[in-house]
Amino acid sequence: MTVRADLNISLDGFATTADGTPENPMGEDWGQLTAAYAATRTFRERVFGDTSGQGTTGVDEKYAAAYFEGIGAEIMGAGMFGLHLHGDDPDWRGWWGGEPPFRVPVFVLTNAPREDIAFDNGTTFHFITATPQEALERAREAADGQDVRIGGGATVVRDFLKAGLVDRLHVAIAPILLGQGIRLWDDLRHFEEGYAVSTETAESGTVHVVFSRV
Repeated sequence: MTVRADLNISLDGFATTADGTPENPMGEDWGQLTAAYAATRTFRERVFGDTSGQGTTGVDEKYAAAYFEGIGAEIMGAGMFGLHLHGDDPDWRGWWGGEPPFRVPVFVLTNAPREDIAFDNGTTFHFITATPQEALERAREAADGQDVRIGGGATVVRDFLKAGLVDRLHVAIAPILLGQGIRLWDDLRHFEEGYAVSTETAESGTVHVVFSRV
């Protein structure tokens, strides 16, 4: 069982954007940050429900497909689920519509627990108040021997990295500068020690960097 994390970040290390509006909560920068990933065949099928087979099939697709392989449970923060905007809405079921792409148990870290939300495709959101170690223990049990993914956002991934709980980190570095948002690398000086590092550049210009625990 491996604990994995995957994030899209900018050249200056930002994994979130700061130009959102009530009409466009993700902001225009988010589209640029995730453009290469969103163009892949895997993303179009798993997130958009597009079964036409369209989408890129190069290096970005290789990492997009690997993102979903072998995952038995996921951990995410309240913001990734949307509770920072919809915490007062008891009917909020996340950003992903009736078929979230996870298809596994998802543990949402929050200080305001809610009732579980289950979907027919195997996704169940469990809302828990827990430390990274406690959340990981619950996710490990639910994963039943498969990998656990720390899905995000950046602050949650950083907390798990600081606690030494991540075995494999993949960052897809988009060739853009954001200048604002939440930086993944803050307070992670010398994080790379103890990891083997590999890089691969995609046709899109995205640089995929993988840190694998030695």
